[in-house]
Amino acid sequence: MSNNALIPQSKLPALGTTIFTQMSALAQQHNAINLSQGFPDFDGPRYLQERLAFHVAQGANQYAPMTGVQALREAIADKTAELYGHKPDVNTDITVTAGATEALYAAITALVRQGDEVICFDPSYDSYAPAVELSGGVLKRIALQPPHFRVDWQQFVAQLSDRTRLVILNTPHNPSATVWRKADFAALWQAIADREIYVLSDEVYEHICFAEQGHASVLAHPQLRERAVAVSSFGKTYHMTGWKVGYCVAPAAISAELRKVHQYLTFSVNTPAQLALADMLRAEPEHYRQLPEFYRARRDVLVNALSNSKLEILPCEGTYFLLADYSAVSDLDDVSFCQWLTKEVGVAAIPLSVFCADPFPHKLIRLCFAKQESTLLAAAERLCKL
Repeated sequence: MSNNALIPQSKLPALGTTIFTQMSALAQQHNAINLSQGFPDFDGPRYLQERLAFHVAQGANQYAPMTGVQALREAIADKTAELYGHKPDVNTDITVTAGATEALYAAITALVRQGDEVICFDPSYDSYAPAVELSGGVLKRIALQPPHFRVDWQQFVAQLSDRTRLVILNTPHNPSATVWRKADFAALWQAIADREIYVLSDEVYEHICFAEQGHASVLAHPQLRERAVAVSSFGKTYHMTGWKVGYCVAPAAISAELRKVHQYLTFSVNTPAQLALADMLRAEPEHYRQLPEFYRARRDVLVNALSNSKLEILPCEGTYFLLADYSAVSDLDDVSFCQWLTKEVGVAAIPLSVFCADPFPHKLIRLCFAKQESTLLAAAERLCKL
């Protein structure tokens, strides 16, 4: 390297390659069945694919409006009204983003200022912390305890300060596969009602919810939704993670600030994909209505196939992930166990500790069941030999 080469001082010095990328690479290297990264090994709806081809052929290949194509925003508004009893304004409240991760980043960047405190619940999705850090915020993590991972609301209230600016929640929750109840949103509102605190609700698994009472959304809470950003993902809903189309719903004043970030981060999202998704929402609403049943069947296939294994399976109320306690199998820490499992047993999983900042002493791994039944049965056969 020449003396003229400049090496930037990292803004995120602690960050390396994500565990998801590492485990998928390891799975490939050892020809293991990959239940680590959260993507389906089957394709999305045929109609959606056909509509994408149709719009490409029709010449819908130039920039979409910055906020998203009108037809898609209208379909999202109607769907939100149907599901959560709240119809967001088509023009001011809905922004289509390049996947849910962009929506999360834009919301955090728009709302968090230097020195602001942000509360999140661990284990938590790995994109929250870097976004908070890049915005100059301070992340305060509240550890949730297995097997139920419920929020201790007294502990939450104790964490609040005059500097608390934002609360980030995720329901159905990746990686714990638990869901918030309406009572949780009521408790959250009670805690923050008199403070200037915003809410970022990551609801990308909204349609993959098995709880008896269904998915509780921040959008269904009349007071909270006035200061909240709700984030959704078409990739999760339609098994098309590679399309990278998501959206967020927020009141006009919050959306206006969020869009300032979105405009210079992405500007606008893939036009024919947006038009295809608008058609899909209108023509086949039964797809998202039937999604809980679709994934519950896959969950049950894996749970039943593992019933004779030494793994202890934790309750799964939502998402397409399942947690397993491997205490009866090994004394290894979870990262070492997942590496061993991939190399020696031929199944790739994700260690739970990577979702936590503090040491996570529990022996838990995350398995993805967004796979074909044959994939799940083949993985379970290997895991039953443990």
